[in-house]
Amino acid sequence: MLYTTLAAVVAAMILFAWLGLRARLADGGLDDYVTARNSQGARALGLSFLASGMGGWILFAPPEVGATVGPLALAGYAVGAALPFLVFAFCGPAIRRFLPEGRSIGEFASACYGNGVRRYVALISVLYMLCFLTAELTAIGGITALLSDLNGGLVILGVAITTLVYTAVGGLRASIITDQWQALLLIGLLAIVGLVAVGKLPDAQPAALPDIPTSVALSVALTLVIAVTAANLFHQGYWQRLWSARDTSALSRGAVLGGVVTILVVLVVGGLGILAAMNGTDLGNPPIPFFALLADAPAWLALPALILAITLVASSVDTLQNALASLAVTEKAGLSIASARWFTVLMMIPVVLVALQGISVLRLFLIADLLCATAVLPVLMGLWRRMSNRAAILGCLAGLIGAVLPGWTSGGTVMAGLQAASFPGGIPTLMPFVGALAGSGLVSLLVALLRPRR
Repeated sequence: MLYTTLAAVVAAMILFAWLGLRARLADGGLDDYVTARNSQGARALGLSFLASGMGGWILFAPPEVGATVGPLALAGYAVGAALPFLVFAFCGPAIRRFLPEGRSIGEFASACYGNGVRRYVALISVLYMLCFLTAELTAIGGITALLSDLNGGLVILGVAITTLVYTAVGGLRASIITDQWQALLLIGLLAIVGLVAVGKLPDAQPAALPDIPTSVALSVALTLVIAVTAANLFHQGYWQRLWSARDTSALSRGAVLGGVVTILVVLVVGGLGILAAMNGTDLGNPPIPFFALLADAPAWLALPALILAITLVASSVDTLQNALASLAVTEKAGLSIASARWFTVLMMIPVVLVALQGISVLRLFLIADLLCATAVLPVLMGLWRRMSNRAAILGCLAGLIGAVLPGWTSGGTVMAGLQAASFPGGIPTLMPFVGALAGSGLVSLLVALLRPRR
């Protein structure tokens, strides 16, 4: 069985590399490498948005949220995962008209406010994407250990190197082409794994879901919506696809398609967690409902489940790798394609080293999400003609203060506020996110009204 699993994993990686390397750069040089400008239709974009947003995290987080907090929180998670795509569907055409030759969220911030805000936005974007990369590679190492006898470290290295090869050569086009096939593959594999696992649920005494108060479930749902949406709006990979769309119609339809299918996938995977909890399955400690279901399923199901996980991780990792190269190109004038490729390779070295340690990155992820929440409203408000550089900077500062203020108020000291905003124990809480959004949005609005852009 070990050699069969190894052969299947290697075959999957070779397939992804072959698909990516078949992509050919158009005669557009560096710009085409990072944007594939005006080349992608709605279907390609929709599948790419889906695959880029999915990752190994969907096998852990949605099932756990569904099993431990309930359907309301799961619905919040699904909406939060899809909402960035819907924001691009409605705001994307205006952004393209405002900045037709744009390439990154940093360039958009610069066009609206200047280089001061641009550097801050680019820093947040890089921090978030590095956290995302580390989390995904850490997840595939853990999943490999759960489902097979393979060395998880080797699979981490395999996924990182394979995706790096075809994204370095083919750029964004390679990422989008592989995304389309990976999206179809993950939907098919998820259907197989889910149906067989549910069909083999143990004949245990049915159990009730935890009795979580509606207010708590709603708080968790809102936290997830704010955190996931704010963070993903700083995902440079999504901004690249905004300019890769053939036209604004393709962008809107593709983003809506990606958002709707993302909601369905998260609900289905999270629903498996709810079914496992209601059936009395031992969820483990910490709870891993999806993999708890597999424990009572046929042994052969572990192989398609592992390929599903590799597909999920590869689809998000290749997007993030090319997104980092894109951000480097736009932030450093005069950078060549070769330099962008080497930058991506160098950035992957610490990511892989941390991922090989198998440590939890949830707390770091939450901090990165909160930083994104402090700046997301001032950045998007750049489309408003009254917004000024002063309004954006003061709004971002107010967002930082607002994130610390709830803990400061309840704990009585600034240190208590900083501690609460760093999510001790990796537990997501609502008030820092509410404070960040309220502070940044209100201050940006007031300053823009009192001192509008000239």
